[in-house]
Formats: sequence, C-alpha cells, structure tokens
Amino acid sequence: MAPASTAVKVGAFTVVTVALGAGIYSFVMRQRGGGEGYVVYALMDDATGVATHSQVKIAGIPIGSVDRVSLQGQKARIDIKVKDDVPLYRDASVTKVSSSLLGEYFLRVAAGTEGREKLKEGDQIQVVVEGASTDDILREVREIARDARQVSQSLAKSVGTKQGEEDLKAILHNLAEATDALNRTVRENRQSIHSIVTNVERITARGEPEVQRILENVRQTTEDVRVLVAKSEDPNQDSGEIRQIIERVNRASADLEQTASNLESTTGRIDRGEGTLGRLTKDEKLINEVEGVAEGVNEFVGGLQRIRTIVSLRTDYNYLANSVKSFVELRIAPREDKYYAIELISDPRGSTYIEQIDVTSTNPNDPPQYREVRTVTTNAFRFSLQFAQRMGPFVGRFGIKESTGGVGLDTLLFDDRLEIRQDLFGFGETSLPRYRLFLSYEFVKRFWLLAGVDDLFSDTRRDYFIGLQLRFDDQDLKTILPFVSVP
Repeated sequence: MAPASTAVKVGAFTVVTVALGAGIYSFVMRQRGGGEGYVVYALMDDATGVATHSQVKIAGIPIGSVDRVSLQGQKARIDIKVKDDVPLYRDASVTKVSSSLLGEYFLRVAAGTEGREKLKEGDQIQVVVEGASTDDILREVREIARDARQVSQSLAKSVGTKQGEEDLKAILHNLAEATDALNRTVRENRQSIHSIVTNVERITARGEPEVQRILENVRQTTEDVRVLVAKSEDPNQDSGEIRQIIERVNRASADLEQTASNLESTTGRIDRGEGTLGRLTKDEKLINEVEGVAEGVNEFVGGLQRIRTIVSLRTDYNYLANSVKSFVELRIAPREDKYYAIELISDPRGSTYIEQIDVTSTNPNDPPQYREVRTVTTNAFRFSLQFAQRMGPFVGRFGIKESTGGVGLDTLLFDDRLEIRQDLFGFGETSLPRYRLFLSYEFVKRFWLLAGVDDLFSDTRRDYFIGLQLRFDDQDLKTILPFVSVP
C-alpha cells in the first residue's frame, strides 16, 4: 500500500501545482490586459525601479500603467498604456518619481497644453525629466552625516572634556567682561569719538584740493618721461639712464628672439619624428600600440559596467523531513543571455560521498581480501558552481550542483516573473540520480514564492517543499570584482 499511497500523493501534488500555475497564468494575463487605452512611449537614461504594470499618475490619480520596459539603443524604452478618456498633448512630459526608500518608483505625467496636437497610439513623449534616484539622495545624506559626525567628534574632543568646559566658561566670562568694558569706554568717550569723526570729515574736505594737485604732478611727470624718450632718439642728446633702460629692453628682445628660434627648432624635430615626442607623433607602430592599450582599457571598463551581480537568499521547508534548507547564491552575468552561478547550501541531509576500502582479513571465517563500499554522509555545506546559457525562454545550466556533477533546465515565462526549474544531479550518491522540479513566481518585486518536489525518482528520499526567496541586484559587488584574487 505504501507505493500506491506515495503515487496518490505525487498525483495530488501535481494536480495542485498545475492548478496553481494555471491560476497564476490567468491572473498575470488579466493584469497584462489592463483594459482599453492607447500606448505611448518615452526614452529614459535610467529605468531602475520602474516595473511592468506599475502605475502612471497625473496629479496623484492613476491614468494608466507601464505596459512594457525594453532596451532601445543605449536608452530604456518604457511603453505606457493610457486610458482613452485621458488625453496627452504634444508637449506632455514624464518624470520618474520615488514612491519609497526601497527603490520603488512610479511615473508622473504632465498632460501638456490643452489645444495642442494630441498624442496617439505609438507616439513618443518627448520631454523626459530625469529626477534624482534614491541612491543619489542616500549618498548625499551619508556624506552630510559623515561631515556632521566629524564636526561633533571634534567639538566633543575640544569642549566635551572637563578642561574644555572650564576653558569655555573662561572664554564666555572674558567676553562678557570685554563687552562691558567696551560699553563703558564708549559711554565715557562719546564726546571724544564725536570729535574724531568731525575731524576726519574736515580733513577729507580739506584734502580734496591736495588730491587734485597730486594728480596734476603725475600728469606732469608722464609728460617729462615722454620728453626724455624723445631726447633718447636724438644722437646729439645725452639720454643718461633712459638710454640704459632702452638698451636693456633691446637685449631682452634679442633673448626673446633666441627663445623663439629654439622653440622653432624643437617643433621642427617633433615634426620630423625625432626624439620621444617626435616618435609618438610619427611612429605608426607606437601609435597603434597606444591606441590598442586605450581600447583595451575602454573594453575592460565597458564590460565591467555591463556586468550584473544578482544575489539570492532562499529558504525551503521540507514537509516529510520537517526540516529547513537554506541557499545563498551569487550570479555574475556579463551579458543578458548568460551568467555564472555560485551557490552555498545548508542541507539537513549533509554531504554524501561513496568510499571504497580494500580490507585484508586474518579471520578464517572471512575471505583473506575483500572490498567494502561505504556511503558516507557528513554534516557539511554543499556548494554549486554552474554556467548558464539562455536561448529564448529556456536557460540551460551545467556544472557542479550541490557538490556533485549536475545539469539543469529553466523555463522563464511572463517577463521572467514565472520560472519552472528542473535539476538533475547527485550521480553516484545513490543508485538513482536526484531529480528536483519546482515552480517559482515573483509575487512582489524581488520576492519569489516557490513550491516543488525533491528527489522525485526515490521512494524513500522523496520530499515536498515550499520556499521564499529574496533576489536583488547588488551594484556594489561588481565594483570589487576586479580586485578579487584567487589564491
């Protein structure tokens, strides 16, 4: 009866899984329908946080939803489905607005000027306002907090001590005494200060003619200098110091001409390809090498910018074993169609391997030599290291799965929000390999719900599980990848 009972359980679980998948499919398709309306689009430099089916609002009132997010050239294309009764005009604008500190965004639309040409199906919203992202705001707040902390630490070191408190009291006391003394001085010498101000005004009024005479003297001096220069040009006149000044100017002019000649010689050598600078401008091989190095640096930096680092934290509950299994996964995706997965697993079953031992026996009841084959299970972490390649909605995986050789096939549906994953691994641990099948759905952004069956081929080790997974992009990880060295 046990095999029949297990088969009934498997059949019932399969029916429930298919029904759940059909329900999710119908729900997603209804959400994608979204009712009647027309579709316009906008091009943005950064569409981070804008999810499909998220709301589009005017004055805080929903007027449509995001129909599709895709890549057009080097920009993100966002298709917006707008209700038929909401007109948008040619000068309409769209802004990405943060709805929370968790990185969630919605689109805010300004309809434009009434009376202008209306947008129709397939038209583009030309005006896009790129707002500050949550990361920018948090970065500014972090820098302000760091500066405030430094100021508070410095203030605490100078004033927070007993000596600082006493010094501050002494400063305030001295300042009060100085202010009081200044007030007394002003009251006692008010008449004298008035007399000083009066004298300054009188001197200023009296000094105006003196200033006029000084300016007249300056004019006369410049006229005399002009006369001396004219005399220096006459060979019959002794120009004295003026002639010496002119001779020095002539020598400086000669030095300047010599400098210009040296500069011309240097530029000529560079033009002929002589010297280091000349070779750099004339040697095609050297120029090509420099350009190759620059292109290599650009390709490296560009590739690093394209890399995505996706972190997944997952926990499963196994029904029959009444145990919890945990996963930590890092995906490094240099392109959209492939990635490398590194996974660390805490499995209650432990790590299993097969051990062969050759035994020499002196017991007359046993053969003199025989071989023991043992299956050893240790309480250790398992790990996975796989390469994944995507072809349409299918993703094939190959490599090490939970410390054994394994392969996998994933099917991605509904804008990659629904996954059907299959894993085949554990060859050699038991007579039959370990086959796992489960379904996962992203019911909230970054959160996935999982349900499936593990070790489907085994009657004794088969188990059913449900799980929850958090999956997100960590942009900080890719900045440290070039500095990670393998010993």
